[in-house]
Amino acid sequence: MISESIKSLRQRKNFTQADLARNLNVTRSSVNAWEMGISIPSTQMITELSLMFGVSSDYLLGIKHNSTIDISGLTDKEVGILVELINTFKENRR
Repeated sequence: MISESIKSLRQRKNFTQADLARNLNVTRSSVNAWEMGISIPSTQMITELSLMFGVSSDYLLGIKHNSTIDISGLTDKEVGILVELINTFKENRR
């Protein structure tokens, strides 16, 4: 589960395994092992991966499939607009 999530998120960002490894200060072999399901990242790496990719650690672990958006620095009005937009998208899917 986590192996597929890491690979998918890495590819969405157009990162190579070497790019991801460099950003996390780990070896490319470590990233490869995570993606092949040979090993799993440490708790610290899961946290760093979730921050880098903008998803929850639950998403990475396959517990929940929710993405997160950092809204810090936005005004209340801007947050309200985002909420309305998200609700519109959800309604249109029904």
